[in-house]
Amino acid sequence: MTFVLPSIPDLRDAALSARLQHLIDHKTKPLGSLGRLESLALQIGLILGSESPRLQAPQLLVCAADHGLAARGVSAYPSDVTWQMVENFLAGGAAVSVLARQHGLALTVADCGVAHDFAPRPGLAELKIARGTADASTGPAMTAAQRDHALANGQSLVRGLPGNVLLLGEMGIGNTSAASLLLARLVGVPLEECTGAGTGLDEAGIARKVAVLRGVLALHADAQTALDALAAFGGFEIATLAGAVLQAAAERRVIVVDGFITSSAVMVAAALAPKVLQRCVFAHRSGERGHGAMLAHLGAEPLLSLGLRLGEGSGAALAWPLLQSACLVLQEMASFEAAGVSTAA
Repeated sequence: MTFVLPSIPDLRDAALSARLQHLIDHKTKPLGSLGRLESLALQIGLILGSESPRLQAPQLLVCAADHGLAARGVSAYPSDVTWQMVENFLAGGAAVSVLARQHGLALTVADCGVAHDFAPRPGLAELKIARGTADASTGPAMTAAQRDHALANGQSLVRGLPGNVLLLGEMGIGNTSAASLLLARLVGVPLEECTGAGTGLDEAGIARKVAVLRGVLALHADAQTALDALAAFGGFEIATLAGAVLQAAAERRVIVVDGFITSSAVMVAAALAPKVLQRCVFAHRSGERGHGAMLAHLGAEPLLSLGLRLGEGSGAALAWPLLQSACLVLQEMASFEAAGVSTAA
């Protein structure tokens, strides 16, 4: 499958922006009193090109894959947890499954490279490239061909999904290491500042993880571009998500970004096509060390800060009602004139 970078135009529209801001400013409330919800309403209106935007058939995509680097002890959990959690997602028992049901989000779980063979069933997209990436401490996690295949898989998957909203999630033991490496290489954040507990390492475990990642970073010193770094560090799920982000942006979908791992996929996509960020709503600030620096690099203002570090798309699902509220304010909240309410003196 061939990866082709799509055209992602600038969404800036001064006339539409002015009309949306006028609508927001003339609702029955003090100017700016709905705070972040107002800028969110403006952003969604611009993404969907409407003064009365409607969010349709929201799709929550959880991409899963294993990482060869996990064998180096960079996670508190064994790699088998990846496939076990995929089964949990599909059985409806995971946090993201519960939250997707609560909010009416269609959940798709994509096997992008899990070291396990799954029985076909509804809700599972089979996109396996290999049974996990190679160990990035001994060579590239992915070949260039595998990386491009994963990017193209993400594009193809989104093309087949309905709706105008894509919420991002992921699962993969070892993937905080890949995200930390991408942050260190592409942004220049010191490894100590972008490497956290992941699934629950203590401080000694984090120190061991940093030491491993320092060696990986040095091994791949020539991987300087976003695409080269993605191949060097992995993973299949991050590459698939990056492709999904690019396609969703090209289709002018609202993209709801979860935490550290999905933000790293957006970081790669934005390095290839910066205008994707206009389509991204960042759900929350993760409790994972390094996410703050990644958000700052992306110029992102997250909606929530709950100390979450579960992944799965759980933060994106929790933020979803705020997007609904922002749209309803535009659609249903009365203006001062319509309600017969006096404006400020």
